[in-house]
Amino acid sequence: MASDKLQALQRFFTQHASHPSLHNAVEHWQKLSNTDLTSKHTTALVELTDTASMYLEHQLHRSGYPDDLLDLHQQLFLELESLIANQSIDDRHNFIIVIPVADRPQHLQTCLDSLYTLCRRFNYGGFAQQKFQKIRVLIADDSKDPDNRNLNRKIQQQFCQLGLEAIYFGQDEQLQQLDKLSDSQRENLVRILGDQPATAFYHKGASITRNLSYLKLKQLIAGDSQTLIWFIDSDQEFRVNSHRHRDGIYAINYFHRIDRIYASTETLVLTGKVVGDPPVSPAVMAANFLQDVLGFVSDCARLQPEHACQFHQTATTQGGDAAYHDMADLFGFHDQQEYFRYSCRLQGEHDQVACFNDFSQLLSHFFDGEHLTRQNVYTNPPAAMELAPARTLYTGNYLLSPQALDYFIPFATLKLRMAGPQLGRILKSELGSRFVSANLPLLHKRTRDQTGESEFRPGIDKGRTGIDISGEFERQFFGDIMLFSLQALIEHGYPQQKITDERIAQILITTESSMLDRYKQMQQEIMAKLETLKQQIDNRDRWWLHCSSTTDAIENIRQFIGNMAGNFGEGSPGYAMIRSIQHRQRRRQQILQALQSYTEDRENWRQLLTQLL
Repeated sequence: MASDKLQALQRFFTQHASHPSLHNAVEHWQKLSNTDLTSKHTTALVELTDTASMYLEHQLHRSGYPDDLLDLHQQLFLELESLIANQSIDDRHNFIIVIPVADRPQHLQTCLDSLYTLCRRFNYGGFAQQKFQKIRVLIADDSKDPDNRNLNRKIQQQFCQLGLEAIYFGQDEQLQQLDKLSDSQRENLVRILGDQPATAFYHKGASITRNLSYLKLKQLIAGDSQTLIWFIDSDQEFRVNSHRHRDGIYAINYFHRIDRIYASTETLVLTGKVVGDPPVSPAVMAANFLQDVLGFVSDCARLQPEHACQFHQTATTQGGDAAYHDMADLFGFHDQQEYFRYSCRLQGEHDQVACFNDFSQLLSHFFDGEHLTRQNVYTNPPAAMELAPARTLYTGNYLLSPQALDYFIPFATLKLRMAGPQLGRILKSELGSRFVSANLPLLHKRTRDQTGESEFRPGIDKGRTGIDISGEFERQFFGDIMLFSLQALIEHGYPQQKITDERIAQILITTESSMLDRYKQMQQEIMAKLETLKQQIDNRDRWWLHCSSTTDAIENIRQFIGNMAGNFGEGSPGYAMIRSIQHRQRRRQQILQALQSYTEDRENWRQLLTQLL
């Protein structure tokens, strides 16, 4: 009988049958529980497992993710997999997870560790013939360091031995894909695939690496409409966090949820989001971060150094409100005026001095993209599984059906930030309801626990004299110009309708002027807050200047102030670049050419994919 074979489902309905929202599901289970199961019952049992697991996910969130509920949640899916394995056909979707990586072997290791744990925990598609049957990985390596490339190959081999099929797509393999193209094809696709010489075929950028991966994917899934393609970033993990579980918990069976979405809707492109570290550059987080640092210092000043630490209240933000972004209003969110309290990571009894010292050591993490006070935390609202129309695509967490490989990452050779939002605006204008967002975030960790630093981050230079983020700052500024210019063009019918070169140029000039004013305003705000912070730290009345154990902390904070001034002050190289008329003209011309050529690029790309069939 069903109740004998599906003990976890029986246990669930025994424990939770009284809840009003489960009334119909309880009746359905009662009819099935005394039935001898056959293949015709599979669909109904999948739906009951869906209902039970989603209910449990709400309860898990409300109750702080206790082990007994996490275990029941897992067992529901393991039973379902066992049931499906006994059927003759499993027509659920297969998955290829694509992970672009550039000189981040430790991040890649952690990412794949989490994927392997997820596969073992929920066993989606089953494990047979010494491997997971429906999950494959494509590692798209853009590393420069030969040692890191070798490490990435070893990581690939390690997971193959564990039964998680992984394909290494490195420099040689990428060049082999390009060698299959004719000279004219290479020339026609240069704005999509780049023209990097074979002797320096690394650090091409994440967008070009993703686009090269599309060619390999077309080969891997030729004629297969049941495989979904999932692009993620190497610094992400297949789990979510909570206020109590900052390092993450396996509370979502991602593959099951995504399979159900694609099986029951006409979705072509699905984007999730991230929890944990914000998905944006420190270039657009500095003002609100300083606001929170000032709040922390002010709170410390109110009490004596020996006072017990006061920073153990829940203080992380809820996901989706862009509280970490200095220009959140431009994306339709409300500005956050109040400061966010820091949540101390130290365990056990300790005083303010210990917290102050620890906080000072974490400040430099900001330049790697870690925000100490405004991390996103996973929430599971009642409508958690409802799909929402999407506008932004998160390049570190998005899925494509094979039909959507037409949508390469645009403007790739410019290496600007905001590539995901740019593609997202195009997808929204062309796909409408077939481009959706789901509450299926991945855990984003910019820095490694051992060092507090990212392994590699383009545009960030850490020298002896300080940290320079001008490269990333410049890419952010012109990425914003591209995004908001593109948004204005789409309102005029682009890319389906041809827009005159003069109109595009005028929109670029208008957007650039507006963005330059906004960045200038942001700079003034940053420097005013930085001066206030400097005054507070140097105030002779503050206890930290009279405490021998805070000497190193004061030095850490002063170094942080120096690095902030060096990156956002009047003489900063980042602001010098965006204020340079010549530099802006050169970048504006590049953006203009990319926008003018996009329709032609699309046609050339579609022709190539047709020929690759």
